[in-house]
Amino acid sequence: MVNPSSAPTSDPVPDAGAPPPANAARLAVRRVAIDTWHENVVYLHRDCAVYRAEGFQALSKVEVRANGRLILATVNVVDDTRIVGCEELGLSEDAFVRLGVESGHHASISQAERPRSMDALFRKMNGERLDRDDFRGIVADIAGHRYSKIELTAFVVACNRAELDREEVYYLTEAMVATGRRLDWHEPQVVDKHCIGGIPGNRTSMLVVPIVAAHGLLCPKTSSRAITSPAGTADTMEVLAGVELPFERLREIVREHRGCLAWGGTADLSPADDVLISVERPLSIDSPGQMVASILSKKIAAGSTHLVLDIPIGPTAKVRSMPEAQRLRRLFEYVAHRLHLSLDVVITDGRQPIGNGIGPVLETRDVMRVLQCDPRAPNDLRQKALRLAGRLIECDPDVRGGDGFAIARDILDSGRALARMNAIIDAQGRRGFDPEQPPLGPLVHEVRAPADGVVTGIDNFQIARIARLAGAPKVQGAGVDLACKLGDSVRAGTLLYRVYAGFGADLAFARQACERATGYRLGTAAEVPRVFVEF
Repeated sequence: MVNPSSAPTSDPVPDAGAPPPANAARLAVRRVAIDTWHENVVYLHRDCAVYRAEGFQALSKVEVRANGRLILATVNVVDDTRIVGCEELGLSEDAFVRLGVESGHHASISQAERPRSMDALFRKMNGERLDRDDFRGIVADIAGHRYSKIELTAFVVACNRAELDREEVYYLTEAMVATGRRLDWHEPQVVDKHCIGGIPGNRTSMLVVPIVAAHGLLCPKTSSRAITSPAGTADTMEVLAGVELPFERLREIVREHRGCLAWGGTADLSPADDVLISVERPLSIDSPGQMVASILSKKIAAGSTHLVLDIPIGPTAKVRSMPEAQRLRRLFEYVAHRLHLSLDVVITDGRQPIGNGIGPVLETRDVMRVLQCDPRAPNDLRQKALRLAGRLIECDPDVRGGDGFAIARDILDSGRALARMNAIIDAQGRRGFDPEQPPLGPLVHEVRAPADGVVTGIDNFQIARIARLAGAPKVQGAGVDLACKLGDSVRAGTLLYRVYAGFGADLAFARQACERATGYRLGTAAEVPRVFVEF
């Protein structure tokens, strides 16, 4: 199932087995419980003899070796012996896990060599076009954690400022695929569905997977957790079942049930992408080239042969207009074709959130209502999932073009999709969620219409922000439950949405955000924005 030639070793640094430099100092390892988010950080006391003798400086790069393993890390300096003693080497959580030794074990530390790709990085910062070897070098150094956060930021900003041309995007994607594990399912068709994001509540994957798996297509869905959104697919699925599963167990589940819905962090797919995201998201940088490389590298590394890609457009979506969507579509299609991935791009309605619930428990409730054909199920979520599933089903050579939607609808309405979802949930470890009594946050704030009118706008970004402030996704029962959608007529005092929170401070932050901007705009029916989509 895994291509051995591309499976990663436990240590990505090529000379990990080499002996440490003759002048390398040795210190006792101490685990410092700080999450540095995909960056290896070591902590040295200012009065440490090694720190003074070696000429280390804060933010300089060092090599740390122990038991034949090597990591590269950034130095932070501390003055408190309660954090790190003078004879100790503190390791952040990421660094501690990657080095793989116990506290108290001795490790050597020495100055790190300058990354070989730094010249290429400087050329990109100057606006030059890079070639295949340049991107391979940069991505290998990123995946090997040889870049500091400052250097990573320089690369991300340079690629955003001097937009990558389509050849560069192809080279970047190819290099990102090559740095990690690449799965091989030994089947001619492995299907997947992905959305570029930015639309709250858009939990179609949890419906598409059981539908297409029930049809017989292989759909091993490995998803991310939320970084800046109120919930990712993995966060929502975790309400129902375990998502952090050993890779061998995932393989068994996929073989038996033709699909899974799991967190992709254990699969080591395109690891450079995870490092780049740790810089892109705080900066709110999501340039077209980096978006294409991020999405396609993950899908190709996961073994997908056929992908349906959802590009929503709307006033507060990532993509605001049809011309912009078409440009992005052509870039995705070009890179996918070069990498032999069959791609079907679908442009969808992104004017407002999909479904009613925003947050893990609320989104799970909506998904289960659709699967159970409950009359309370949000119809927009049902229809979008059916159309996306239908497009994937049409990848089956035995299905005529245009028949996919009807097949998907029959699978859902007959209960086969629900049965397949229940089988996947049981296989991944059922959590006992009851959609009739979802465990919502106990604290509630209601937002009501200030006047009569028609809902003419819902700000995706603001609604997602309110849900995050309420505690989602860390607090599973937190989030926003919408009562009105675009085009609905309201009277003054009509409920627009409820905010659920688990803690008073979270509810206070969310309420303040609602008071500054509810995320809803009222007007006349003629002011409801039109959208041109392909469904």
